[in-house]
Amino acid sequence: MSAHVVIIGAGYAGVMAAKRLLRTRSDITVTVVNPRPHFVQRIRLHQMIAAGYDATVSFDRALPRAAHRVFGEVTTIEAALGRLTLDDGSVLDYDYLVYAVGSRQLPSTIAGADEHGFGVAEFEDAVRLSSRLATLDEKAAVCVVGGGLTGIETAAELAEHRSSRITLVTGGIVAPDLSERARSAILRTLTDLGVDIVTESRVTRIDGSSCELAGGVRVEADCTILATEFGVPELARRSGLPVDDLGRLKVDDRLECSSHPNIFGAGDGVAVGDLSLRMSCQAAIPLGVHAAETILHRLEGSAPRPVTPKFAGRCISLGRRRGVFQRTTRVDESTGVVIAGRAGAFVKERVCSSTTEWAVTPRRSPFYSWT
Repeated sequence: MSAHVVIIGAGYAGVMAAKRLLRTRSDITVTVVNPRPHFVQRIRLHQMIAAGYDATVSFDRALPRAAHRVFGEVTTIEAALGRLTLDDGSVLDYDYLVYAVGSRQLPSTIAGADEHGFGVAEFEDAVRLSSRLATLDEKAAVCVVGGGLTGIETAAELAEHRSSRITLVTGGIVAPDLSERARSAILRTLTDLGVDIVTESRVTRIDGSSCELAGGVRVEADCTILATEFGVPELARRSGLPVDDLGRLKVDDRLECSSHPNIFGAGDGVAVGDLSLRMSCQAAIPLGVHAAETILHRLEGSAPRPVTPKFAGRCISLGRRRGVFQRTTRVDESTGVVIAGRAGAFVKERVCSSTTEWAVTPRRSPFYSWT
């Protein structure tokens, strides 16, 4: 039975879904819709802004040759009609849809953030930030707002590659989701790199030369980098599809949308049944594969299998020479196993390299899946 599958998004989940579908069936037409003409290694963007790392991969490498490519933003999904509308007004019909829109940094509520803040979570943000850093003196002051993994990696990378004065500010504690042992290793390394760490302090205002904290204290900042809360695009909500409180498309444990069984979800932009899945390429890659496999089961008339999480750990780079690997359970709870220092950097780099290989290199070996 032939079918036209449209995949919205060519991040880790979308690329893997396209590969899985086109390896198996020659009678399936796959169209991938993406706003950019290349694959972005989001896990490398902090390297890009600090040292000019090329975080993009050509779709000639990342996508199968048989995959049709459409560049643009999907503005509306008309699920009842099996149709998409793009920002240029064009329309695309589908038999099956894979919703793999990913995540993005939410707009900041900090006063002055739009005028003076710089994001790092999206490729375009990283390009803009790189341009700003290139105009600064090597000893300029840089403030990174956010104590999660993105903020930590960004602060460490900049501290290792620049002579700038780097300050990391967070409203809570650094790396709140990690174990105390992993957190201690991160704080120790950041301090060794010369990063000033300000915790339990909320940034209330940003201008061209400083960040103002609640209480009136100012942190000098010629450039303020926002590594704050992530969210998802509003496409599913705007299209009348079932979403959770965060706006993620709601799917069951087979990744099928309950209201429209020909729509499947994968990656950061979906909420999977009762599972709590961290936004990460560690989840997006197997979910992309699983969404494709569910479609294949439906085409063949067989029963698809449920998703079973198989998380392994959390990796944090602290510059190029040090890092931390926090081992987790299959359901992503931190354990007491932590690898730090040079060994941690080695593990992190191997994970990043293998992630890119899974996403962009044609392989004849089995796909990484959570089935």
